[in-house]
Amino acid sequence: MRGSSCVLMSVLLLIADGLIVKGPSGPLVAPLGSSVVLPCSVDELLSVKDLEVEWRRTDSETLVHLYQDGESRIESQQQDYQDRAYFFTDQIQHGNFSLRLDDLRAEDEGQYKCKVYIQQESSETVVEIKVNAERLRVSGSDQHISASVGEDVTLNCSVDSHIPPGDFEEVSWKKTDEGIQVLLYQDNEAHSSNERYIDRVELFPAEIPKGNFSLRLKSIRTEDKGVYMCEVFAGGLSANATVVLERLGFSVVHIMMLILCISASGSALLLFYLIYCRSPTKDTVFRLQMFLVFCPNVLMFLAFVLWGVSEGSLFESVSCCALYFLRPLLLLWTAPYINNFTGNIKTWVQYYSYVTEYIVFSAVFYSVLFKSAVDKSLNYAGFEGVMIIILFVIVILFTLFYIIFLLTDFTGKLSERISTIFNVLAGISFDVLPSLQFILLFYSFGSAKGGFIIVAVLPVFTTVTRYNWDALCGQQMGCSPAVRRSVWLTLMMLINAVLVYFYITALENEKDRVGWTCVIVFLQSLWALVNFTGSFTFDLPSVVAVYVFGSVGVVLLNSVALMTELILKTVNGEGATGDMRIIVFSSELLFILILMILLVFEPWITPCLQSCSKAMKSRRAAAAGSQNQESQNAAADSATGSNQNQNPAESHEMKPLLNTQNQENSRSAGTEETQPDSVVSQ
Repeated sequence: MRGSSCVLMSVLLLIADGLIVKGPSGPLVAPLGSSVVLPCSVDELLSVKDLEVEWRRTDSETLVHLYQDGESRIESQQQDYQDRAYFFTDQIQHGNFSLRLDDLRAEDEGQYKCKVYIQQESSETVVEIKVNAERLRVSGSDQHISASVGEDVTLNCSVDSHIPPGDFEEVSWKKTDEGIQVLLYQDNEAHSSNERYIDRVELFPAEIPKGNFSLRLKSIRTEDKGVYMCEVFAGGLSANATVVLERLGFSVVHIMMLILCISASGSALLLFYLIYCRSPTKDTVFRLQMFLVFCPNVLMFLAFVLWGVSEGSLFESVSCCALYFLRPLLLLWTAPYINNFTGNIKTWVQYYSYVTEYIVFSAVFYSVLFKSAVDKSLNYAGFEGVMIIILFVIVILFTLFYIIFLLTDFTGKLSERISTIFNVLAGISFDVLPSLQFILLFYSFGSAKGGFIIVAVLPVFTTVTRYNWDALCGQQMGCSPAVRRSVWLTLMMLINAVLVYFYITALENEKDRVGWTCVIVFLQSLWALVNFTGSFTFDLPSVVAVYVFGSVGVVLLNSVALMTELILKTVNGEGATGDMRIIVFSSELLFILILMILLVFEPWITPCLQSCSKAMKSRRAAAAGSQNQESQNAAADSATGSNQNQNPAESHEMKPLLNTQNQENSRSAGTEETQPDSVVSQ
């Protein structure tokens, strides 16, 4: 009885007060593309029976949504609001008739009427929407992207804004984990911003008007793995989205590189074993030595070609390829079997091979410097750009003079006058090239003013070190070999130390400065070696261990380093060194420094080697005699009375590894031949 009285009182109050529908106290402001909730509710809903709720536009009476007979009437909606306007159906029984409007559009701005019918009662409220037209939304890819090395991949970036894409201030793609700007879209033009991505990234021009700034990344490398950000700036607003490029797998090119590296190291070890751990005939040894000089180095050359195609930068790959293409020339010059060559081949190997390596590698190095300067040409003023071109042309001309001299001096087909002219030009070239190289490098890396600090002094030092010290200081001044070689070595160390210091100063702002420095120090050391051979009478001691280090050890070290770098980049996206020039040219530099030590201290090293060789031969002869005596005693006791046993060690030539004395004698004999005029002799 009491419950019925309460219900009756509520109905009476409702009739007395009427149906009250509540809405927001002011306009609703929302950005374009967002979702907005239009509030509409009653304090208490006694029953949903005969409940009807309709939402309409006040200006056009367009039906936005309708709730009737206990369900949403989607079919009654005006088409523009289908799949965009929704009731909170689970809240209607609690008196909540709010409407959610998704993907807000500019035309959605205006007033909306929420009218509620309950039995014989009705009430309404009005909600106003104000659309904030300024919007900038950037969306990328929800899932990580996977691809194989060498493939092309698309990194998605879609932009939704009230500003037309053609009016965007800037769209940039960045590799966030390394802080590298991959591509910049500005003033309706796309620009590659980092040398790693030059000619490898592009947008889709036909899709840009639609707000599609997806990036196409071509020929993926292992170092491309990471997080990429698409960042948009427009109308004072900014937004971004990220895309993750996942771990990359080995490509066919990578597998070929691994095969080449394994083949290079394997062939070097196999040939070393066949030459120095067995007793082949003399002709067989010579052929195997030729394979040892060329085969591993050619394989490493091909490996670095593939490295440049798939992974390395242009400067890194070209430098390493040039070195491995040319290093057999230096190995032939240091080989213990040099006197097995005959005629012009022997002359060329003895006097021109290492010089040819220096000249050709210098030309490659200057070309790489010029390419680096061209890539940075936008940062140069007009005068600096012209100076770089002039310097490069002069350097190439001097290099050509030197090459022509080598050819004419070797063939001897030109007249004496012309040969003399090229001899003079080549001499000038050799003195001037380090200075020009110095200036060109400073200009290439934006330090042009510092390049002239040493230019006035450097040619003087290089000319002094290039005199025939044996004739000038030895015969005319009476200086001992120790004095003249010590003075030359001191001057050379001083010159190279100053040069390297200024090189490092010029490269201090370069990310790959360590790699550049290693190449430059190697080139300066090779220049010093050529300088010495023109300044002194020399006879390079034939030390097999040094030759083996250059022909086998360096190849093993570099092949293992290249395989390690490749595997680490593929697995982790980042290598151990980041620049193969550091390993390649450091190991080659060590080889050249050892050769320099042998050359400079040859008057003292050669007697020591000869003494050690004689002592070793004596011990081996004594051991062989003892074994022969034992064999003869054993044979005397046999029934046959045979005394013909022979020690196997006497039936073969001494192994090359122990044949230092014979090699020295033959090499010394070879130097007694008429030596051609050298460009570095005066």
